[in-house]
Amino acid sequence: MSDTLSRIEDLKARMQEAIIGQEGVIDRLIIGLLANGNLLVEGLPGLAKTRAIKALARNLEADFSRIQFTPDLLPSDVTGTDVYYQAGGSAEFRFEPGPIFANIVLADEINRAPAKVQAALLEAMEERQVTVGGKTHKMEPLFMVMATQNPVEQEGTYPLPEAQMDRFLMHVLISYPPVEDEVEVIRLMRGEEIAALGERKEGASTVSQTAPVSQETVFAARREIAAIHVSEAMERYMADLVNTTRFPEAYGDNLKRWIEIGASPRASLALDRCGRTHAWLSGRDYVDPEDVHAIVADVLRHRLGLSFEAQGEGIDPDRVVEELRMQVALP
Repeated sequence: MSDTLSRIEDLKARMQEAIIGQEGVIDRLIIGLLANGNLLVEGLPGLAKTRAIKALARNLEADFSRIQFTPDLLPSDVTGTDVYYQAGGSAEFRFEPGPIFANIVLADEINRAPAKVQAALLEAMEERQVTVGGKTHKMEPLFMVMATQNPVEQEGTYPLPEAQMDRFLMHVLISYPPVEDEVEVIRLMRGEEIAALGERKEGASTVSQTAPVSQETVFAARREIAAIHVSEAMERYMADLVNTTRFPEAYGDNLKRWIEIGASPRASLALDRCGRTHAWLSGRDYVDPEDVHAIVADVLRHRLGLSFEAQGEGIDPDRVVEELRMQVALP
């Protein structure tokens, strides 16, 4: 195991101390960070979505920003705006950065803001820059957006358009933890409450004494991931998985009935990036089908347009991805 991988494993272990029963979410956060992508996390309230991204930012040498999306939010509330300053007989406009200018950004309940506010994230997520008043402002080299949404509440929400969904590297689903883990969650939160009360009583600092993982570690990991070998057969396999979503009629009646809109080339790029990252985290210097299978559902589930027939039959994107895996031959 390389020193860089060891430090990333340490980051993962620290996050697992604060998040119990959601190992899959932690894995996807680490993959998204190392693959230089953005995540859309969907789950019911109280399933540690916000806590997970905060645990990542707390244990990483990075600035953290949280944006609570609401119906009255304006694009400038996200990106920032030019402010008029006047002093000493002179006046000028100065750019005041918004909360999007951070290393780790939590876009909480992104589907509660209207389309013009959601669109304010597009340039930052895709181009890693923000344009205000005709001037372009670059983001930091380390930049990641994790957006959350609640799948149950529909009143007062604005569904994300397909074009913006495609900007997310992965769409991660969070489910309820096992009852044994929930017991551990109760104990963890009770312990944190007792510790916090004790620190307030004694006036002790609440700042962790453990040094955070440096940003250079993340960049070093990305360099190592870029060198992971991907064979021609694996490249073709990833491309075939995505291409099958565009021409489902050639791969059986089920896919023909279920898929209305296929995935874009961003899906192939995401499979490659996430597959190489998964292989690196597994300690291998090459990508095999196991790496692709581990992340293919997260990469494709938000990029597939299902037909009314599929929705009527209760077919979800994960079931479609499972059928894709069955129809596309392994390399």
